[in-house]
Amino acid sequence: MGSTDMDIKGYDYGKAGTSPVTLHDLELLKATVLFTPADEENLRKGGEILIEKADAIMDIWYEMIGSHPHLLHYFSRNNMANLEYLTAVRMRFIQWVKDVCLRPFDQTWLNYQYEIGLRHHKLKKNKTDEVEAPPIVHYRYITAFIYPITVTVKPLLASKGHAPEEVEAMHQAWFKAVVLTAVLMTYPYIRAGEF
Repeated sequence: MGSTDMDIKGYDYGKAGTSPVTLHDLELLKATVLFTPADEENLRKGGEILIEKADAIMDIWYEMIGSHPHLLHYFSRNNMANLEYLTAVRMRFIQWVKDVCLRPFDQTWLNYQYEIGLRHHKLKKNKTDEVEAPPIVHYRYITAFIYPITVTVKPLLASKGHAPEEVEAMHQAWFKAVVLTAVLMTYPYIRAGEF
């Protein structure tokens, strides 16, 4: 990753707290979503494409958010979208794609998924960018967003001429990784002892 991740406002691995989810828990979650070493390899391979296409991915995702007032609401104040906030989040969203695809799923990665969850929850929402916007992204949209974040990347994965089975393998690896991160991000929303 180099220093690039540290150049993004609010993206600092060293400032993330320790995730209450252990590495052992993460291994069990990986087993549950059937994430294998082959998936890890395919995720890295797909990541090379997705990182190259990061701006196109963000354009797709942001167009979707912007076309749904109930989603744009989370980046707004008094029904007016905060473009500075959207831009800052976009940069962190791109870094998240890089992290999902290329960083090892180690303690640092696990801690940062928890930090991202806190920043969607009322515990830390709006604090990184010091903005006034709704104080929480509701749980239902974090889990519902798994589908568009997954389905929209498949054409991009296919854009480099890989065989259909390779594209499918990269896409399935991405899907499993997105499910993992969404589960980890929702930790702050779950009652103590129920995660």
